[in-house]
Amino acid sequence: MSTEAITPVFVRLKLSLLRNGLRQSGGRKAAYITSAVFALLFAALQLIGLIALRGHAHAESVVVLAVAVLGLGWAVMPLFFPSGDETLDPTRLVMLPLRPRPLVRALLTASLVGIGPLFTLCLLVGSVIAVARGGAAFAVGAVAVVLALLVCVALARAVAAANVRLLTSRKGRDLAVLSGLVIAIGAQIVNFGAQRIGASGLGELAPAAGVLRWVPPASAIGAVHAVGEGSYGLAAAQLALTAGALVALLALWSRHLTRLMTSPDGSTLPGAESAAKERSSTGLGRLLPPGRTGTVMERSLRYVWRDPKTKAAWVTSLAIGLIVPVFNAWQGTGSVYFACFAAGMLGIQMYNQFGQDTSAFWMVAMTISSTRDAYVELRARAYALLLITLPYATLVTVLTTAMLGDWRRLPEALGLSFALLGAMLATGAWTSARFPYSIPQEGYKNVAPGQTGLAWISIFGGMLAAALLCAPVIALTIWLNVSADGDDWTWLLLPVGTAYGAGLAAAGLKLAAPRTARRLPEILAAVSKG
Repeated sequence: MSTEAITPVFVRLKLSLLRNGLRQSGGRKAAYITSAVFALLFAALQLIGLIALRGHAHAESVVVLAVAVLGLGWAVMPLFFPSGDETLDPTRLVMLPLRPRPLVRALLTASLVGIGPLFTLCLLVGSVIAVARGGAAFAVGAVAVVLALLVCVALARAVAAANVRLLTSRKGRDLAVLSGLVIAIGAQIVNFGAQRIGASGLGELAPAAGVLRWVPPASAIGAVHAVGEGSYGLAAAQLALTAGALVALLALWSRHLTRLMTSPDGSTLPGAESAAKERSSTGLGRLLPPGRTGTVMERSLRYVWRDPKTKAAWVTSLAIGLIVPVFNAWQGTGSVYFACFAAGMLGIQMYNQFGQDTSAFWMVAMTISSTRDAYVELRARAYALLLITLPYATLVTVLTTAMLGDWRRLPEALGLSFALLGAMLATGAWTSARFPYSIPQEGYKNVAPGQTGLAWISIFGGMLAAALLCAPVIALTIWLNVSADGDDWTWLLLPVGTAYGAGLAAAGLKLAAPRTARRLPEILAAVSKG
């Protein structure tokens, strides 16, 4: 079948997929229409803003960075939203008698249908208008818009084809769950960048734009600006770079399509050897204590590594616990006490311990027949958390202190962190037994319907109780800092905070164990809901 024959077919297929998807439910149709309206409204406002930027001294820096970020968005979009476009999975076409090269052309054309390409087109057109000066610049801008748009679409398709096995697997779904982490980190970076620009002006963007104007698709916009400045050789080089990137991406996409069409899926091959290797791997078990304690610790750590929701919660806590103190220290507005944020973020993972097991908790419940069993179970889960949290909290505190150069306060910051961590282990163990709730395994919800109140009481009530339990150490810290001779004794806060946190954790586990043993049926019913 020729390219001319299959291209309209794929365009109609894309339109049919969109239309049939909207027919599935009224809610889906409403969500799609609402998102489309907001996306187009934002694109229109962005277009107006870029046009208003025309003539500004730093217009080229702004639009080059904007197009570079846009290209990055197209590159990562298939990784974090693999289910957003069913045509991103070319393995659905392996049984059709299609050659990769005509298929690439047809899929590339079909990819231009949708809200994303329209949004990109608006931004690119606005960018050209913002920097173009003269008829030649606008003529080059028309070519630049087409090239940049095709580069963005081809980049997304090439990334999707290269990772299609991952995106359709369990690990791919894990990656999609972690997309919230990327958004959280990106928001912090954007906030930091906005503060720097607000303090120093748009001139801060010039060094980055000077590099990115040679990176496709931003190089196409750089060519438009170069023509307006009379640098025709520079513009030709930047346009050639963009065209070369497009050819390279199409070739890469075609090669991955060929591999997908001709090579067998790994899921159809025997997996006994890898399974046996995994079963025989006991390196982690050898490092942990023997008996039930080591078994529970290993199970908890495997949840962190394998369960999508648990992994997402841990990675998000690790990232934000580092970002908040470090970014504030980097801006010169932080304090060593911000390092306690790391211990606090990871201490939250102690809450709703049994809810993380979901319906599989019945297997754990079968092994708990006494208060002693419940205590060992809770203690082992706390040990698993401490195995990560203690070195991490120490590292964040030392790093924050080093960035601020306030080494004198390192012992008290560490003491406060350890005391807070112990308090959160204590309250987390108790609320896990008193206010358990279910975590749905599918979708993005972290609380089963009807249990939101339990989640709020468990997490925020427990955090408030932990803050109150830390009051003695906080009061001692304040007293030593305001006392005339207190600076000579602030080092005592490290051993005092450590001992106090350990005592709180031990007491909390002791109090939670009998409640856990008595309420096993209620806990099982709560965590199995939904």
